[in-house]
Amino acid sequence: MQDLPNRSDLPVEQTWDLSPLYKTDAAWEKDFKKLRGLVRKFNQYKGKLSDPQMLYEAFRASDALSLAIERLYTFAHLRSDEDTGNSANRARVDCISALSSEIGGDTAWFEPELSALPEEQFKALLKSPVLKFYKRTLKEIGRDRKHTLSEAEERVLELSSEAFQTPEKTFSILNDADLVFPLIKDEKGKEIRLSHGNYIKMLESSDRTVRRDAFKGIYSVYGGLKNTFASLMDAEVRNHVVDAKMRHYKSALCSSLSEDNIPESVYRSLISAVHENLKPLHDYFAFRAEKLGLEKLDMFDIHCPLVSEIARNVPWNEAENMVKEALAPLGKEYGNVLAKAFTDRWIDIPECKGKRSGAYSGGCYGKPPYLLLNHSGNLDSVFTLAHELGHSIHSYFSDRSNDYHYAGYKIFVAEVASTTNEILLQHYLLSNAKSQAEKAYLVNYLIDMFRGTLYRQTMFAEFELMMHEHSADGIPLTADHLSAEYYKLNTLYHGNAVAPDQDIQYEWARIPHFHYDFYVYKYATGISAAAALAQKILAGETEGYLRFLNAGDSKDVIDIMKDAGVDFTTPAPIDEALKLFAKQVETLKTLM
Repeated sequence: MQDLPNRSDLPVEQTWDLSPLYKTDAAWEKDFKKLRGLVRKFNQYKGKLSDPQMLYEAFRASDALSLAIERLYTFAHLRSDEDTGNSANRARVDCISALSSEIGGDTAWFEPELSALPEEQFKALLKSPVLKFYKRTLKEIGRDRKHTLSEAEERVLELSSEAFQTPEKTFSILNDADLVFPLIKDEKGKEIRLSHGNYIKMLESSDRTVRRDAFKGIYSVYGGLKNTFASLMDAEVRNHVVDAKMRHYKSALCSSLSEDNIPESVYRSLISAVHENLKPLHDYFAFRAEKLGLEKLDMFDIHCPLVSEIARNVPWNEAENMVKEALAPLGKEYGNVLAKAFTDRWIDIPECKGKRSGAYSGGCYGKPPYLLLNHSGNLDSVFTLAHELGHSIHSYFSDRSNDYHYAGYKIFVAEVASTTNEILLQHYLLSNAKSQAEKAYLVNYLIDMFRGTLYRQTMFAEFELMMHEHSADGIPLTADHLSAEYYKLNTLYHGNAVAPDQDIQYEWARIPHFHYDFYVYKYATGISAAAALAQKILAGETEGYLRFLNAGDSKDVIDIMKDAGVDFTTPAPIDEALKLFAKQVETLKTLM
């Protein structure tokens, strides 16, 4: 039986170096003790915000406090994610989370005090030369004034924030640390313990029995705990719904979109556009069933490559070289930063016991933008590396080009750089394909990337919208209700060529992004923007893209994307991406 290694057994060069954050736990503890002093410094400006100079100093004190918390939390959660079963690391996360919640309550007076200023005083602050740097922030606060509660109400909400995070935290611990998946046999009859890290690899197997056993094995666990997962989901969604109602938003969706100043029409238009373009997806599934020699596909037949003999193992060094060469069109400056990710150990590479599942990019201002991976040595792992590097290097450029106050780019554009990297990698691999069969394999991979990112994430977005609307209408999100609705959506999106196994109804319980408050739709808009930007980059037009990477939060995201050449106030980006998908399906049919 093959089992995962302990973290202590990993080569140090395959793990990230967190010393730029804190060299020792004692250094972390020392900064942790300084937080209350930073709070006192900020709170001395309470009641003085009508004075431009006092408000300026309050902003600076607020940023210093926020950055200190960000650094402390980043170190704590990265250490904890190395081994989710380590109670000492988990305790550090709990400590900073609890104190952050308390600090949030102690400092909750800031926006309410600004929002409560008479209109004329607020306008005077907007015109003050002392506050020129913060004018954008003041405009945002002015826009949100009607959604800002009284100081007392904001304090209650901030003090309750840690409790509101309980569903997501509990889901994470249950999903990453406590679940034990069954053993299955691989193609050679060798027993392997199913895990989050190897599940998709099992679904990519050319052996249908392996695919089915992996699928059944995973969902036997989630199905057995469906009521627990549904209770957590119901609590998570109700938190969003209640917060939106308290802040006088029309819906939880509008509340979530307001942070990026995104019109509700962008979200709903995405779902409508995909519904109108399901036929190319259904055609692809029918073609896939034909080539796999099946009357109909099941859900576990969707991931395996159609040209299975081209499937390849990619060692880490080869993956690194692939990504560097694929991203070379972005220029020398980008390449130099990319090299630092590998030489300076920004990346935590292999899967090990207790490590958080999946992959992400995470860091704090002025420090390395770290990457957590669970590299499994397949082509998908190379795309994951390119994807997370997109996030990290976007953060690097944004931090370098902006003051901390405006360095953090909005979530709406967070997936654009990552997906652009994936498309550039795809282009590189296609350009270096040595046979017709390899081209077919890579086109199939591109199709599956669009299927998983544009179609699948839109399905997730539709399910998430349903959950929030039903919860707002007083419909309990029970396991049976969630499972029935999820199965119905799967049937709609996958069409007649797929006969989905009933166990797919439990997939909602496995998706951590459903706890992230309307995040998944950004993958779909992100790939639409990335498709357009990648074409510009490959044509030698990198200036607009580099402006995008450096923009941070210097203006509204809609305007940042317009500057880069992608206009989301029109349906064009989504429509063009869907046309590209349909074109690739026809190309695959020709190649095969």
